[in-house]
Amino acid sequence: MEGVSSVSSDSSGKGREAFRTISEVADFLDLPQHVLRFWESKFSQVKPLKRGGNRRYYRPDDITLLTAIKKLLHSDGYTIRGVQKLFKAQGLKATILLALDESGGVEHLASSTDMSNDPTSRESDPFGKEGSISEGIDRDALVSVLGKLRAIRSRLD
Repeated sequence: MEGVSSVSSDSSGKGREAFRTISEVADFLDLPQHVLRFWESKFSQVKPLKRGGNRRYYRPDDITLLTAIKKLLHSDGYTIRGVQKLFKAQGLKATILLALDESGGVEHLASSTDMSNDPTSRESDPFGKEGSISEGIDRDALVSVLGKLRAIRSRLD
């Protein structure tokens, strides 16, 4: 799964837009599979496709969402309830952008698909050329929210 967002295929030979099994995603995120299943029960936004035998298949945007959740929980010190509140207060897309921005994850998001609040809605490239944010997203508002979140975070530290 290494380089899933930056190349046209990964070490398994799958294309960047290919769906991934739970074991592939767990390996990519360096997490046990049961953690992904648990997060699926706690975050309604995590909705992998389920096919025959209830096998889970994750889209690229599902992996982006899980990457953001992992960073918020494991690196940034949020609780599950805290991440749920962030999604509700800031919106899914803004929270993911903010979470992945500090770790350089925006490049991953830019090469992935749209992370709108409707998990069935998929746009091919919401960030436009070279990862710049498109007209549909208010960059100034996101920067303002990021500043506010960083100020809150510094007070908590």
